[in-house]
Amino acid sequence: MSALWVEVVDTRGSVPREKGAAMKVTRTRSFGTIGGGTLEYVAIATARAMLERGDTAHTETLPLGPNLGQCCGGTVSLRYTDEQLKIDPVATTLWRDKTPPKTPAPLWVWGAGHVGRAVVRCAPEKYFDIKWMDSAPDRFPRRVARHVTCVPVTDMPRLAGHAPADAHHLIFTYSHDIDLALCAALIQRETASIGLIGSATKWTRFAKRLRAMGLDPAPVTCPIGDKRLGKLPDQIAKGTIGALLARIKSRADA
Repeated sequence: MSALWVEVVDTRGSVPREKGAAMKVTRTRSFGTIGGGTLEYVAIATARAMLERGDTAHTETLPLGPNLGQCCGGTVSLRYTDEQLKIDPVATTLWRDKTPPKTPAPLWVWGAGHVGRAVVRCAPEKYFDIKWMDSAPDRFPRRVARHVTCVPVTDMPRLAGHAPADAHHLIFTYSHDIDLALCAALIQRETASIGLIGSATKWTRFAKRLRAMGLDPAPVTCPIGDKRLGKLPDQIAKGTIGALLARIKSRADA
């Protein structure tokens, strides 16, 4: 047995993906996404442990709360199986425009999970010069486009304090604690924009915690993307990059 499939079979409350979302897990790679950062890390680790033992079936229900370091507040039930399931297709080209700016905008992408990868794929070279950060070098794809620089870094919030003032930031890390620390670090310096993936529930909790730190959460946009497009990584990426390009164009025309 070389792979297992993980399927979302039930949800309650605010969750990153809907019932029926699935991913394939091998001993070294994963395909598709069930969403949720740490939720997905846990699911991948569970699937790989099952592969080592030769297990082929398992179910579990996980609350997206403090134990997983997530603020969604909902609950996800997962089914692990050796039955081949349909994985969401990945789009390769999501957005086109014929009027690029004279100078690509600096875009700092925090997190190399499924949504971070989708955003980097979606952000065209003629618009963006991308710095892509994650704490684990093996989370980056083997090959990236020439306008993308991968930066493995153990302390992402500390690096955020050295970002150029004209950089746009999009935050998609695997940890809500790191997400919050990045927001706090970036709010305290000049930036072009700050976008954070998350639900309305996550942002309500983040905004409260930022205010408790004495920080104004207003510079952060959360949720990001366009919910009418859907919750798949490429759909989130399309809405996010579209909104960011509209923002850049609006500033250029002002």
